[in-house]
Amino acid sequence: MAEDTPPPQPPAQQQSDKPHEHEEQFPLPTILTYPSSTPPTLITQGAEARLYKTTYLLPSLPAALKYRPPKTWRHPVLDARLTRHRILAEARVLTRCRRAAVPVPAVYAVDESAGWLAMEWIGGPPARGAINEWLKRRKEKEEGAGGGGDALPVTGEEEGDKQLVALMRRIGSAVGRMHGVGVVHGDLTTSNMMLRPWEKGREPANGHAATGEGVGDGLLDGDIVIIDFGLASQSTSDEDRAVDLYVLERAFASTHSRAEALFTATLESSYRETFKQAPVVLKKLEEVRMRGRKRSMIG
Repeated sequence: MAEDTPPPQPPAQQQSDKPHEHEEQFPLPTILTYPSSTPPTLITQGAEARLYKTTYLLPSLPAALKYRPPKTWRHPVLDARLTRHRILAEARVLTRCRRAAVPVPAVYAVDESAGWLAMEWIGGPPARGAINEWLKRRKEKEEGAGGGGDALPVTGEEEGDKQLVALMRRIGSAVGRMHGVGVVHGDLTTSNMMLRPWEKGREPANGHAATGEGVGDGLLDGDIVIIDFGLASQSTSDEDRAVDLYVLERAFASTHSRAEALFTATLESSYRETFKQAPVVLKKLEEVRMRGRKRSMIG
């Protein structure tokens, strides 16, 4: 019998000279491809934009670069116009807020034609993660003290709740300042708020600091900085402001349900302190809540 012919072997895979060639799923904006650019890190990717951590001018100055890549499914001329409009709109809103001392990232550079916006990098954790970690530690403390069953809601009346109460007041103050300069965020959640660490020996920017010991000392420290103004607009409509607050309220209830009671009791009070139109907006908020309940009932 003739010897069996060995089966054909698959071709050897060629080793790429660029080991990370296949790891990069998306093309980088041109500004991040220059030899002088610090290697960027992709932080988040959304439907409309990607956020990179890089540096600006100096290797020691971290920056956030928001890039809106071209949409191949959209007509090129229309896509370029929309990208230009959205980049410029976000830059204008940030600049307006910054000039009025609203806690937002500083704008470093803009290239609306290339679709990117370079901003100050905010160190520190998102407020969402910090609050959830604080609530987790509070629950563990309750269980350690012999409190079984479901975790108790946070009302702000206990001594250990002062940190969260102070944080909620800082959030209310920041939102009040933003609305006071005629800016509506459009996607107001604790995911779009950062906790910038306080410098040693410096008081909080808005004066709302926690005192006394709590379940997570230092965990909720830091100035609130509002980020991601991609859906923001310049508006002085009380209805728009009320909807902004309603979005934050619903997001807070779903993300931090145990501390939902603090929204009305704490956040609204500091909102009143920093925004003189607050009574009108909060009254409008009641109407927005009623409409939201009706939609929930109808389904």
